[in-house]
Amino acid sequence: MVAAIGDITAGPVLPRLRDIMLADPEGRQILKERPRINTQTVDMNKLAQLPEGSVGRAYITWLERTGVTPDTREPVHYVDDPELAYVMQRYRECHDLYHCIFNLPVHIEAELALKFFEFANLGLPMAGFAAAFGHLRLNSEKRARLFREYVPWAIKCGTSAKSLITIYWEKRWEQSTEELKKEFGIWDPPAARWGKPLSEARLAAQRQQRESGTSS
Repeated sequence: MVAAIGDITAGPVLPRLRDIMLADPEGRQILKERPRINTQTVDMNKLAQLPEGSVGRAYITWLERTGVTPDTREPVHYVDDPELAYVMQRYRECHDLYHCIFNLPVHIEAELALKFFEFANLGLPMAGFAAAFGHLRLNSEKRARLFREYVPWAIKCGTSAKSLITIYWEKRWEQSTEELKKEFGIWDPPAARWGKPLSEARLAAQRQQRESGTSS
């Protein structure tokens, strides 16, 4: 249901996002090649072998820490134009990478912080709706922190940064996360509250690295 609403409301914005991609060499390559992000198209074991601080290793660590899989993104059903439908699908499949690069978990407070950023950076109406009304699900303390700390970061960072829809993540796995942030003009939000310690996620990623090295 949420995905369907996202498809329907994104209609007027998708041509603008496509034009942003067409105006950027990396974005044009994405539209031409139409890569997908899931466990069938991305070698997760290879990413686990990349050095700490790289985009790919950070992604694996984030997946381990959150228990998220990239295979759960709903296909686009209600956008007729194939190219615009791909733009919407690309956004969905890159959403977790936005979480990753900003070191945000998947609880409501962090999700809303990212929605505010996405609305400022990409202009997607569904992100705006979630940002506008999702905070009602938070208690007063978390709501106050959201608007005191995260919203100012999201608006300032999202409006000043280069559009993240143009990032060809699959060609940047080996790049330093700090280098990528500098290139796109983004910076970290206030530190989020995590349920799973980073040390546990890193150990899990290291186990995956050892296992993939043994099987290769």
